[in-house]
Amino acid sequence: MKTSDFWFDLPQELIAQTPLQQRDASRLLCLDRRTGQTQHRHFYQLPELLRPGDCLVLNDSRVLPARLIGHRVPGGGVSEVLLLTDRGENRWECLVRPGKKLRPGAQVVFGDGDMTATVLEELSDGKRLVRFAYDGIFLEVLERLGEMPLPPYIKEKLADSERYQTVYSRAPGSAAAPTAGLHFTRELLTRIEAMGVRICYVTLHVGLGTFRPVKEEDILDHEMHSEFCIVPEETARIVTETKRAGGRVVSVGTTSCRTLESFANADGTLDAHSGWTNIFIYPGYTFRCVDALVTNFHLPESTLIMLVSALAGREHILNAYALAVKERYRFFSFGDAMFIY
Repeated sequence: MKTSDFWFDLPQELIAQTPLQQRDASRLLCLDRRTGQTQHRHFYQLPELLRPGDCLVLNDSRVLPARLIGHRVPGGGVSEVLLLTDRGENRWECLVRPGKKLRPGAQVVFGDGDMTATVLEELSDGKRLVRFAYDGIFLEVLERLGEMPLPPYIKEKLADSERYQTVYSRAPGSAAAPTAGLHFTRELLTRIEAMGVRICYVTLHVGLGTFRPVKEEDILDHEMHSEFCIVPEETARIVTETKRAGGRVVSVGTTSCRTLESFANADGTLDAHSGWTNIFIYPGYTFRCVDALVTNFHLPESTLIMLVSALAGREHILNAYALAVKERYRFFSFGDAMFIY
């Protein structure tokens, strides 16, 4: 299967640059994955598409203000460090700019000397292993000094950084938001729970690999990035009870989907687990746990459009995307949503 099989033409003006004022006012394109039939809704109508006995699985990861701007010492040149993965002992895998100036031994100072980064070694894909030195609590220092790392296709400055967080985010660690969850309000979640849908959470810390297009001609040659995820005991129990009772497991976002499918048993039940996953889901994959998916519209030739194509079929997905373009849906992180069932 070729990467070009997942290309679609997207006018630049349909890439949403800012979030809507009301989170759940976004449009919702509903796709029957068996027939390919579509219908147009709004996100606040999601409860009408769910059933008592379903469970909704959300990713509660919180985006770190992971973009740090500082100055090299000595020399004073402006440098950027983007946190990717916590490796413990104040060491992080990072992307850095300018790469030629930030070799092992280089130091960058942030703020008024509140934090210093020292490059320890060069890693693959241009990344660096960096050690941070600071006084106090790292996350508090980061909140003060860091900026939200918005995706490269968003050019507008975000007025309120909380709009790039879900209302239920609680576990800091992501370099990008689990964007399907951005459409939920607390009120909408309350309505969903009141109708007999059980809500539970997984944690997957989203890496920047989620934005990278597949560059290999054959998708099987693509090396999937790894991300850390957690399935708590309560979530494993709720998902297992839902499957055994004949309810649907509705994943909110591809990150929740990848977490569930990484650790699900053959019968779709789930055990508590934590660890790294590099699962690559593409057409031909047999889903064990996930029955329906709430998701945003994804980049052409990305692993994410391959995942939704595995769930609904490539032709159904590309037809739905062509319809979304025709109907002027908003695309990507701050854009509209799909419900694939």
